[in-house]
Amino acid sequence: MADTRYAKTEEALSRLTPEQYYVTQQSGTERPGTGEYLNTREPGLYVDIVSGEPLFASADKFDSHCGWPSFTRPIEPAHVNELRDTTHGMIRTEVRSAHGDSHLGHVFPDGPRDRGGLRYCINSAALRFVPLEEMEEQGYGEYIDQVRSAVNEA
Repeated sequence: MADTRYAKTEEALSRLTPEQYYVTQQSGTERPGTGEYLNTREPGLYVDIVSGEPLFASADKFDSHCGWPSFTRPIEPAHVNELRDTTHGMIRTEVRSAHGDSHLGHVFPDGPRDRGGLRYCINSAALRFVPLEEMEEQGYGEYIDQVRSAVNEA
């Protein structure tokens, strides 16, 4: 059964900045090194800017030196679709949110080997960050343990 908590709505689309719209709805890419969340280190959850569906945990974020936020895995694999992308003369794997159908970025097989070997290279413009201390009140309480356990291990 589909999760009805997360959906792409006209209201959500109307709140997007021009860059957020370009990235999520027109499969654009923000300029490298310019994203709001590139250097974010606080514990929390990254969700789709359009639908709000949980995508990545801060614990799975790493500095790949590629110019975009990078993650080793999605926090909820069912919320991330991977599609073949042959644009720009390359063969890549595009990453889109399952419910919002937002373009997020791409996944590459050059991530940290000890953490699965994948690098989800994600546009900040496609994300909204929910700090750990706000997760419960914003409806993401079920993911707190995954974020908190990583904080305690650090």
